[in-house]
Amino acid sequence: MAPDTMHDPIEVEAAKQTAETVEHVAQPNQTPLPYIDPTRRAAVEKKLKRKLDARCSVFVLIYIMNYLDRNNISAARLKGLQSDLNMTYNQYSTCLSILYVGYILMQVPSNMLINRISRPSIYIAISMTLWGLISTCSGNAKTFGDMVAIRFLLGFVEAAFLPGALLILSKWYTRKELTTRNAILFCGNLISNAFSSLVAAGVLSNMEGTLGHAAWRWLFWIEGSVTITIAIAAGFILPDLPTNSRGFTEEELLVAQLRMIEDVGEADTDDEHQSPFAGLIMSLKDFKIYIMMISFTAYVLGLSFNAFFPTLTGTLGFGYVPTLLMSAPPWVFACLFSLVNAWHADRTQEKIWHIYGPIAMGLVGFIICMSTLNVAARYVALFLQAGSYAGFIVFYSWISSSFPRPPAKRAVALALINAFSQLGNVAGSYVWDLSDNGYRKSYGIVTAMYGVTIVGFWIFRMILVNLNKKLAANEDEWDAGHPGQAGDDMIMENADESLRMRKGFRYLV
Repeated sequence: MAPDTMHDPIEVEAAKQTAETVEHVAQPNQTPLPYIDPTRRAAVEKKLKRKLDARCSVFVLIYIMNYLDRNNISAARLKGLQSDLNMTYNQYSTCLSILYVGYILMQVPSNMLINRISRPSIYIAISMTLWGLISTCSGNAKTFGDMVAIRFLLGFVEAAFLPGALLILSKWYTRKELTTRNAILFCGNLISNAFSSLVAAGVLSNMEGTLGHAAWRWLFWIEGSVTITIAIAAGFILPDLPTNSRGFTEEELLVAQLRMIEDVGEADTDDEHQSPFAGLIMSLKDFKIYIMMISFTAYVLGLSFNAFFPTLTGTLGFGYVPTLLMSAPPWVFACLFSLVNAWHADRTQEKIWHIYGPIAMGLVGFIICMSTLNVAARYVALFLQAGSYAGFIVFYSWISSSFPRPPAKRAVALALINAFSQLGNVAGSYVWDLSDNGYRKSYGIVTAMYGVTIVGFWIFRMILVNLNKKLAANEDEWDAGHPGQAGDDMIMENADESLRMRKGFRYLV
């Protein structure tokens, strides 16, 4: 769909003025921005965000299918997948973990590519179609080897979605808006954990023997087909870039670009002469990324109960249908809690305590499950564990705000940290000893991983606090050398890329 045509002379003049502003502030060492009528700007921005929120909501639906197709193997196991394929416990764990091998390998190359193409919506739609086809093939697996190959390919193709979606959102939303939007995106993850249980309960209860096939095979076929259908629609709905996205007026696109320039002080574009590997090189040279990689991997390992949630709910002693149904409410709670937590993080522009709070909640849940076999207490603990995902969501916006420019570096940082963290899921596939009914040892390991996460995030916060002090010192030095000059829109020159920011910029901690 082509951008809307504007006929109103006032709109045309406003667009011209906005275009001049964008062209002006995109240059280095900017002078103060020219005046733009606040009323007009507010109206255009409100319309832009309304359209953008509506179109980006498709990401939530895609994420639901992303996790349904990834985690439906857990529900299928309850209805005979493991026995039909003659898999041991270790082989089943291998089927879970092999997905993350492909997932890790592809994330960085995929995000480097998606940062350089003009139509990321088409790229994501094609990737989704492919993983829908591969997921459907899971229902045709005959042996352990078949399932391992399918799961590896599934992870390889699914890798394009999450870091790509996070990158696209970071190109449209400012740092004050991003955490809430990320939370809405990740609600797709949380809803899928609840929804998958409900869908699985319906399919596994009613499809056994249909056309001579086991119910667990129908689960893969049905969900894979739905994924392909959504993928086709997504190619027409998802936004592309603030410079070329279809369905927005020229004026809206220009305001979208201006918003991002004002947020950090420069246009969200890469140098046209920059090497395709420049973002990767910049990221590998930044030691902050390594701290985030290690800390986040520990967090993901702590959250690895996600893949085993129906199994953990099964320890309460109910049949497979009640178990699947009871698996849903904790994730509904987690979704609501995550939205509130993210909204408050955006409102206060604070990160660390909005991560530590949910982690503390999860720790209480782990301790309860290690301490008692009481059914009611363990079910409450599952709610607390699911709620710890709220901090996980805030962390992703912390990545984007901590590596704001250039986009090539932000793209690699998002993919690199997320890809490395999947080692936590690989390890998590083996941490949960399926023969240990109480899972006390498993809970002990994830509790320790949350402890590592707390320490690592605090170290990262201290690094950002130190950078903010250096930014303030640089500004004081500039003010002392330029008395009477505001320089509010100037880029503070510095050999350290982390300090080469717009005057007044501060990292969020």
